[in-house]
Amino acid sequence: MFIESIRMSFENILSSKMRSFLTILGILIGVAAIISLITVMEGAITEVNAQFDALGAGKLLVQAQGTPLKRGLNESDLRRLEQIDNINGISPSVTTMSSAQYGGIVEESVRIEGRNDLYFKYSPDLISRGRPLNPLDMSGYSNVCIIDEELRDTLFFGEDPIDKTIVLGGIEYTVVGLSASESISLFGVMSAFSGGTSNGAATVPYRNALRMTANSRISALEVFLRDPALADIVIEDLEIVLNEIFNYTDRSFSVLNLDSLLDTMKSMQEMMTALLVGIASIALLVGGIGIMNMMLVTVTERTREIGLKKALGAEPLLIQLQFLIEAIALSTLGGAFGLVLGLLISFFASLAMDIAFHLSYSAILIGVGFSALVGIVFGWSPARKASLLNPIDALRAD
Repeated sequence: MFIESIRMSFENILSSKMRSFLTILGILIGVAAIISLITVMEGAITEVNAQFDALGAGKLLVQAQGTPLKRGLNESDLRRLEQIDNINGISPSVTTMSSAQYGGIVEESVRIEGRNDLYFKYSPDLISRGRPLNPLDMSGYSNVCIIDEELRDTLFFGEDPIDKTIVLGGIEYTVVGLSASESISLFGVMSAFSGGTSNGAATVPYRNALRMTANSRISALEVFLRDPALADIVIEDLEIVLNEIFNYTDRSFSVLNLDSLLDTMKSMQEMMTALLVGIASIALLVGGIGIMNMMLVTVTERTREIGLKKALGAEPLLIQLQFLIEAIALSTLGGAFGLVLGLLISFFASLAMDIAFHLSYSAILIGVGFSALVGIVFGWSPARKASLLNPIDALRAD
Protein backbone atom coordinates (compact mmCIF):
# COMPACT_ATOMS: atom_id res chain seq x y z
CA MET A 1 0.00 0.00 0.00
CA PHE A 2 2.90 2.33 0.71
CA ILE A 3 4.26 1.87 -2.82
CA GLU A 4 0.78 2.45 -4.20
CA SER A 5 0.50 5.69 -2.18
CA ILE A 6 3.78 6.93 -3.66
CA ARG A 7 2.63 6.09 -7.20
CA MET A 8 -0.68 7.90 -6.73
CA SER A 9 1.07 10.92 -5.22
CA PHE A 10 3.31 11.35 -8.26
CA GLU A 11 0.34 10.83 -10.60
CA ASN A 12 -1.48 13.67 -8.83
CA ILE A 13 1.60 15.91 -9.06
CA LEU A 14 1.95 15.24 -12.80
CA SER A 15 -1.76 15.82 -13.41
CA SER A 16 -1.30 19.49 -12.47
CA LYS A 17 2.09 20.23 -14.00
CA MET A 18 1.98 24.05 -13.94
CA ARG A 19 0.65 24.27 -10.39
CA SER A 20 3.20 21.71 -9.21
CA PHE A 21 6.01 23.58 -10.98
CA LEU A 22 5.09 26.91 -9.35
CA THR A 23 4.91 25.19 -5.95
CA ILE A 24 8.29 23.53 -6.46
CA LEU A 25 9.80 26.84 -7.63
CA GLY A 26 9.62 28.40 -4.16
CA ILE A 27 11.50 25.47 -2.62
CA LEU A 28 13.98 25.45 -5.50
CA ILE A 29 14.85 29.12 -5.01
CA GLY A 30 15.21 28.73 -1.25
CA VAL A 31 17.51 25.68 -1.47
CA ALA A 32 19.59 27.24 -4.26
CA ALA A 33 19.98 30.44 -2.21
CA ILE A 34 21.09 28.56 0.91
CA ILE A 35 23.59 26.34 -0.91
CA SER A 36 25.08 29.09 -3.07
CA LEU A 37 25.36 31.64 -0.25
CA ILE A 38 26.92 29.22 2.22
CA THR A 39 29.29 27.70 -0.35
CA VAL A 40 30.53 31.05 -1.64
CA MET A 41 30.77 32.44 1.90
CA GLU A 42 32.80 29.44 3.09
CA GLY A 43 35.11 29.75 0.08
CA ALA A 44 35.67 33.45 0.74
CA ILE A 45 36.18 32.82 4.48
CA THR A 46 38.70 30.06 3.75
CA GLU A 47 40.60 32.38 1.41
CA VAL A 48 40.67 35.27 3.90
CA ASN A 49 41.58 33.03 6.84
CA ALA A 50 44.44 31.48 4.88
CA GLN A 51 45.84 34.94 4.18
CA PHE A 52 45.48 36.14 7.74
CA ASP A 53 46.77 32.87 9.20
CA ALA A 54 49.93 33.36 7.18
CA LEU A 55 50.17 36.94 8.44
CA GLY A 56 49.35 36.33 12.05
CA ALA A 57 51.03 33.06 13.02
CA GLY A 58 53.33 33.83 15.97
CA LYS A 59 53.25 37.60 15.51
CA LEU A 60 52.30 40.67 17.47
CA LEU A 61 51.60 44.02 15.85
CA VAL A 62 52.77 47.13 17.69
CA GLN A 63 51.57 50.62 16.79
CA ALA A 64 53.67 53.22 18.60
CA GLN A 65 52.33 56.62 17.67
CA GLY A 66 54.05 58.11 20.71
CA THR A 67 53.48 61.43 22.45
CA PRO A 68 53.97 65.10 21.47
CA LEU A 69 57.39 64.93 23.14
CA LYS A 70 58.43 61.59 21.70
CA ARG A 71 57.11 60.52 18.33
CA GLY A 72 57.59 56.82 17.62
CA LEU A 73 60.52 54.55 18.45
CA ASN A 74 64.23 54.94 17.74
CA GLU A 75 66.93 52.31 17.26
CA SER A 76 67.79 52.11 20.97
CA ASP A 77 64.10 51.54 21.78
CA LEU A 78 64.02 48.65 19.33
CA ARG A 79 67.06 47.08 21.00
CA ARG A 80 65.29 47.30 24.38
CA LEU A 81 62.25 45.54 22.98
CA GLU A 82 64.39 42.80 21.41
CA GLN A 83 65.73 41.93 24.88
CA ILE A 84 62.31 40.82 26.10
CA ASP A 85 62.03 37.08 26.72
CA ASN A 86 60.40 34.94 24.01
CA ILE A 87 60.86 37.60 21.31
CA ASN A 88 62.61 36.07 18.33
CA GLY A 89 63.03 39.29 16.38
CA ILE A 90 61.46 42.60 15.43
CA SER A 91 60.64 43.91 11.99
CA PRO A 92 60.06 47.69 11.73
CA SER A 93 57.49 48.84 9.21
CA VAL A 94 57.73 52.21 7.50
CA THR A 95 55.11 53.09 4.91
CA THR A 96 55.01 56.13 2.66
CA MET A 97 53.92 57.12 -0.85
CA SER A 98 56.25 58.15 -3.65
CA SER A 99 56.67 58.05 -7.41
CA ALA A 100 58.41 55.32 -9.42
CA GLN A 101 60.16 55.85 -12.74
CA TYR A 102 61.73 53.57 -15.31
CA GLY A 103 62.74 54.72 -18.74
CA GLY A 104 60.15 57.22 -19.84
CA ILE A 105 57.39 55.77 -17.64
CA VAL A 106 56.45 57.54 -14.41
CA GLU A 107 53.96 56.02 -11.96
CA GLU A 108 52.63 58.25 -9.21
CA SER A 109 51.22 57.12 -5.85
CA VAL A 110 53.37 54.02 -5.41
CA ARG A 111 53.34 52.60 -1.89
CA ILE A 112 56.84 52.32 -0.43
CA GLU A 113 57.20 49.78 2.38
CA GLY A 114 60.31 49.77 4.54
CA ARG A 115 61.25 46.34 5.98
CA ASN A 116 64.21 44.51 7.39
CA ASP A 117 65.61 41.06 6.60
CA LEU A 118 63.68 39.34 9.43
CA TYR A 119 60.40 40.19 7.75
CA PHE A 120 61.38 37.97 4.81
CA LYS A 121 63.12 35.37 6.99
CA TYR A 122 59.85 34.56 8.77
CA SER A 123 57.76 34.86 5.58
CA PRO A 124 59.78 32.94 2.98
CA ASP A 125 56.89 32.69 0.51
CA LEU A 126 56.76 36.43 -0.10
CA ILE A 127 59.26 36.31 -2.98
CA SER A 128 58.34 34.69 -6.29
CA ARG A 129 61.57 35.58 -8.13
CA GLY A 130 64.91 37.04 -7.26
CA ARG A 131 66.01 37.38 -3.64
CA PRO A 132 64.66 38.97 -0.45
CA LEU A 133 66.31 41.74 1.51
CA ASN A 134 69.27 40.44 3.54
CA PRO A 135 71.24 41.76 6.57
CA LEU A 136 73.79 43.44 4.30
CA ASP A 137 71.03 45.62 2.84
CA MET A 138 70.14 47.09 6.23
CA SER A 139 72.84 49.78 6.43
CA GLY A 140 70.49 52.38 4.97
CA TYR A 141 72.74 52.98 1.98
CA SER A 142 72.03 49.82 0.02
CA ASN A 143 69.63 50.96 -2.67
CA VAL A 144 67.84 47.74 -3.51
CA CYS A 145 64.12 47.07 -3.73
CA ILE A 146 61.49 44.42 -4.30
CA ILE A 147 58.48 45.32 -6.44
CA ASP A 148 55.05 43.73 -6.72
CA GLU A 149 53.43 42.45 -9.89
CA GLU A 150 51.25 45.51 -10.36
CA LEU A 151 54.26 47.83 -10.46
CA ARG A 152 56.17 45.36 -12.64
CA ASP A 153 53.36 45.29 -15.21
CA THR A 154 53.32 49.10 -15.29
CA LEU A 155 57.04 49.78 -15.53
CA PHE A 156 58.41 46.60 -17.09
CA PHE A 157 55.70 45.36 -19.42
CA GLY A 158 57.28 42.52 -21.41
CA GLU A 159 60.63 42.88 -19.60
CA ASP A 160 62.36 41.05 -16.78
CA PRO A 161 62.68 43.59 -13.91
CA ILE A 162 65.41 41.75 -11.99
CA ASP A 163 68.66 43.78 -11.84
CA LYS A 164 67.01 46.72 -13.59
CA THR A 165 67.31 50.21 -12.06
CA ILE A 166 64.26 52.28 -11.18
CA VAL A 167 63.93 55.68 -9.51
CA LEU A 168 61.98 55.84 -6.25
CA GLY A 169 61.53 59.25 -4.70
CA GLY A 170 64.36 60.66 -6.83
CA ILE A 171 66.87 57.93 -5.84
CA GLU A 172 67.99 55.04 -8.02
CA TYR A 173 67.21 51.53 -6.73
CA THR A 174 68.12 48.14 -8.18
CA VAL A 175 65.28 45.66 -8.38
CA VAL A 176 66.47 42.44 -6.72
CA GLY A 177 63.17 40.61 -6.26
CA LEU A 178 59.55 40.26 -7.26
CA SER A 179 56.90 39.70 -4.60
CA ALA A 180 54.45 36.83 -4.98
CA SER A 181 51.03 37.72 -6.36
CA GLU A 182 49.25 36.22 -3.33
CA SER A 183 51.49 37.94 -0.78
CA ILE A 184 49.75 40.42 1.47
CA SER A 185 51.07 42.92 3.97
CA LEU A 186 49.43 43.64 7.30
CA PHE A 187 50.21 47.30 7.03
CA GLY A 188 49.12 47.30 3.40
CA VAL A 189 45.75 45.93 4.53
CA MET A 190 45.50 48.59 7.23
CA SER A 191 46.30 51.40 4.79
CA ALA A 192 43.65 50.05 2.42
CA PHE A 193 41.07 50.08 5.21
CA SER A 194 42.05 53.60 6.13
CA GLY A 195 41.35 54.75 2.59
CA GLY A 196 44.87 54.73 1.14
CA THR A 197 45.20 53.71 -2.50
CA SER A 198 48.30 52.92 -4.50
CA ASN A 199 49.41 51.95 -7.98
CA GLY A 200 51.63 49.08 -6.94
CA ALA A 201 54.20 48.74 -4.17
CA ALA A 202 57.95 48.61 -3.70
CA THR A 203 59.72 47.24 -0.60
CA VAL A 204 63.02 48.82 0.42
CA PRO A 205 65.25 48.55 3.53
CA TYR A 206 63.45 50.34 6.37
CA ARG A 207 66.24 52.87 6.96
CA ASN A 208 65.98 53.92 3.32
CA ALA A 209 62.24 54.38 3.76
CA LEU A 210 62.86 56.51 6.86
CA ARG A 211 65.06 58.81 4.79
CA MET A 212 62.26 59.15 2.23
CA THR A 213 59.94 60.35 4.99
CA ALA A 214 62.58 62.66 6.50
CA ASN A 215 61.87 60.92 9.79
CA SER A 216 64.07 58.85 12.08
CA ARG A 217 61.23 57.42 14.16
CA ILE A 218 59.40 54.13 13.70
CA SER A 219 55.71 54.00 14.54
CA ALA A 220 54.86 50.41 13.58
CA LEU A 221 56.59 47.06 13.90
CA GLU A 222 55.95 43.35 13.89
CA VAL A 223 57.18 41.23 16.78
CA PHE A 224 58.02 37.57 16.09
CA LEU A 225 57.55 35.13 18.97
CA ARG A 226 59.51 32.00 19.81
CA ASP A 227 56.45 30.38 21.40
CA PRO A 228 53.05 31.75 20.29
CA ALA A 229 51.45 30.14 23.36
CA LEU A 230 53.25 32.76 25.52
CA ALA A 231 51.85 35.70 23.57
CA ASP A 232 49.90 37.11 26.53
CA ILE A 233 53.04 37.19 28.71
CA VAL A 234 55.02 38.88 25.94
CA ILE A 235 52.26 41.49 25.53
CA GLU A 236 52.49 42.33 29.24
CA ASP A 237 56.28 42.68 29.01
CA LEU A 238 55.98 44.81 25.88
CA GLU A 239 53.49 47.11 27.59
CA ILE A 240 55.83 47.55 30.58
CA VAL A 241 58.76 48.56 28.35
CA LEU A 242 56.64 50.77 26.07
CA ASN A 243 55.10 52.54 29.06
CA GLU A 244 58.60 53.34 30.28
CA ILE A 245 59.63 54.58 26.83
CA PHE A 246 56.57 56.87 26.51
CA ASN A 247 56.55 57.96 30.16
CA TYR A 248 53.26 56.17 30.94
CA THR A 249 51.25 58.42 28.61
CA ASP A 250 47.80 57.09 27.74
CA ARG A 251 47.10 56.02 24.17
CA SER A 252 50.73 56.35 23.13
CA PHE A 253 50.90 52.79 21.78
CA SER A 254 48.85 49.66 21.14
CA VAL A 255 49.75 45.97 20.97
CA LEU A 256 47.59 43.67 18.88
CA ASN A 257 47.62 39.89 19.16
CA LEU A 258 46.78 38.72 15.66
CA ASP A 259 45.72 35.27 16.86
CA SER A 260 43.01 36.90 18.99
CA LEU A 261 42.00 38.99 16.01
CA LEU A 262 41.67 35.82 13.93
CA ASP A 263 39.45 34.23 16.58
CA THR A 264 37.23 37.32 16.58
CA MET A 265 37.05 37.30 12.78
CA LYS A 266 36.05 33.64 12.73
CA SER A 267 33.29 34.26 15.29
CA MET A 268 31.97 37.13 13.18
CA GLN A 269 32.12 34.97 10.06
CA GLU A 270 30.08 32.25 11.77
CA MET A 271 27.48 34.85 12.71
CA MET A 272 27.38 36.13 9.12
CA THR A 273 26.91 32.58 7.80
CA ALA A 274 24.05 31.99 10.25
CA LEU A 275 22.48 35.29 9.20
CA LEU A 276 22.70 34.37 5.51
CA VAL A 277 21.11 30.99 6.20
CA GLY A 278 18.31 32.74 8.08
CA ILE A 279 17.69 35.16 5.21
CA ALA A 280 17.72 32.38 2.59
CA SER A 281 15.41 30.28 4.76
CA ILE A 282 12.71 32.90 4.29
CA ALA A 283 12.44 31.72 0.68
CA LEU A 284 11.99 28.17 1.94
CA LEU A 285 9.29 29.37 4.33
CA VAL A 286 7.46 31.04 1.44
CA GLY A 287 7.85 27.82 -0.57
CA GLY A 288 6.43 25.84 2.34
CA ILE A 289 3.40 28.12 2.48
CA GLY A 290 2.99 27.48 -1.26
CA ILE A 291 3.01 23.72 -0.64
CA MET A 292 0.40 24.07 2.11
CA ASN A 293 -1.78 26.22 -0.13
CA MET A 294 -1.56 23.73 -3.00
CA MET A 295 -2.30 20.77 -0.76
CA LEU A 296 -5.32 22.50 0.80
CA VAL A 297 -6.66 23.24 -2.68
CA THR A 298 -5.97 19.63 -3.67
CA VAL A 299 -7.87 18.31 -0.65
CA THR A 300 -10.82 20.52 -1.55
CA GLU A 301 -10.77 19.41 -5.20
CA ARG A 302 -10.55 15.72 -4.27
CA THR A 303 -13.11 15.70 -1.48
CA ARG A 304 -15.40 13.22 -3.29
CA GLU A 305 -12.41 10.98 -4.07
CA ILE A 306 -11.43 10.96 -0.40
CA GLY A 307 -15.01 10.17 0.64
CA LEU A 308 -15.20 7.29 -1.84
CA LYS A 309 -11.92 5.81 -0.58
CA LYS A 310 -13.13 6.01 3.00
CA ALA A 311 -16.47 4.44 2.06
CA LEU A 312 -14.54 1.54 0.48
CA GLY A 313 -12.60 1.02 3.73
CA ALA A 314 -9.47 3.17 3.40
CA GLU A 315 -8.00 3.95 6.81
CA PRO A 316 -7.58 7.65 7.82
CA LEU A 317 -3.86 6.98 8.35
CA LEU A 318 -3.51 5.79 4.75
CA ILE A 319 -5.32 8.89 3.44
CA GLN A 320 -3.09 11.12 5.56
CA LEU A 321 0.03 9.24 4.37
CA GLN A 322 -0.84 9.70 0.70
CA PHE A 323 -1.22 13.47 0.97
CA LEU A 324 1.86 13.77 3.18
CA ILE A 325 3.93 11.82 0.64
CA GLU A 326 2.68 14.18 -2.06
CA ALA A 327 3.83 17.24 -0.05
CA ILE A 328 7.21 15.64 0.71
CA ALA A 329 7.65 14.71 -2.96
CA LEU A 330 7.04 18.32 -4.02
CA SER A 331 9.57 19.68 -1.51
CA THR A 332 12.12 16.95 -2.33
CA LEU A 333 11.91 17.67 -6.05
CA GLY A 334 12.40 21.36 -5.31
CA GLY A 335 15.36 20.49 -3.08
CA ALA A 336 16.99 18.32 -5.78
CA PHE A 337 16.67 20.96 -8.50
CA GLY A 338 17.72 23.65 -6.01
CA LEU A 339 20.83 21.62 -5.15
CA VAL A 340 21.94 21.50 -8.79
CA LEU A 341 21.18 25.19 -9.36
CA GLY A 342 22.88 26.23 -6.10
CA LEU A 343 26.08 24.33 -6.97
CA LEU A 344 26.16 25.86 -10.46
CA ILE A 345 25.70 29.36 -9.03
CA SER A 346 28.42 28.69 -6.44
CA PHE A 347 30.86 27.43 -9.06
CA PHE A 348 30.47 30.39 -11.41
CA ALA A 349 30.41 32.89 -8.51
CA SER A 350 33.70 31.42 -7.22
CA LEU A 351 35.22 31.79 -10.69
CA ALA A 352 34.03 35.40 -10.91
CA MET A 353 35.42 36.21 -7.43
CA ASP A 354 38.69 34.34 -8.13
CA ILE A 355 38.38 32.10 -5.08
CA ALA A 356 38.67 28.33 -4.83
CA PHE A 357 35.43 26.38 -5.18
CA HIS A 358 34.93 23.91 -2.33
CA LEU A 359 31.95 21.57 -2.21
CA SER A 360 30.20 22.40 1.07
CA TYR A 361 28.57 19.26 2.46
CA SER A 362 27.12 21.27 5.33
CA ALA A 363 25.37 23.60 2.84
CA ILE A 364 23.97 20.61 0.94
CA LEU A 365 22.77 18.98 4.16
CA ILE A 366 21.15 22.19 5.39
CA GLY A 367 19.48 22.99 2.06
CA VAL A 368 18.14 19.52 1.26
CA GLY A 369 17.31 18.80 4.91
CA PHE A 370 15.34 22.03 5.23
CA SER A 371 13.43 21.28 2.04
CA ALA A 372 12.35 17.83 3.31
CA LEU A 373 11.43 19.32 6.68
CA VAL A 374 9.33 21.99 4.96
CA GLY A 375 7.41 19.27 3.11
CA ILE A 376 6.65 17.44 6.35
CA VAL A 377 5.74 20.53 8.39
CA PHE A 378 3.60 22.27 5.78
CA GLY A 379 2.10 19.07 4.34
CA TRP A 380 0.96 17.61 7.64
CA SER A 381 -2.00 19.94 8.23
CA PRO A 382 -3.64 19.44 4.79
CA ALA A 383 -2.98 15.68 5.04
CA ARG A 384 -4.61 15.54 8.46
CA LYS A 385 -7.57 17.57 7.18
CA ALA A 386 -8.04 15.01 4.39
CA SER A 387 -7.88 12.09 6.81
CA LEU A 388 -10.52 13.61 9.11
CA LEU A 389 -13.14 14.20 6.40
CA ASN A 390 -16.48 12.52 7.09
CA PRO A 391 -17.10 10.10 4.19
CA ILE A 392 -20.82 10.91 3.99
CA ASP A 393 -20.19 14.68 3.88
CA ALA A 394 -17.37 14.13 1.38
CA LEU A 395 -19.58 12.12 -0.97
CA ARG A 396 -22.27 14.82 -0.80
CA ALA A 397 -19.78 17.56 -1.75
CA ASP A 398 -20.26 19.19 -5.16
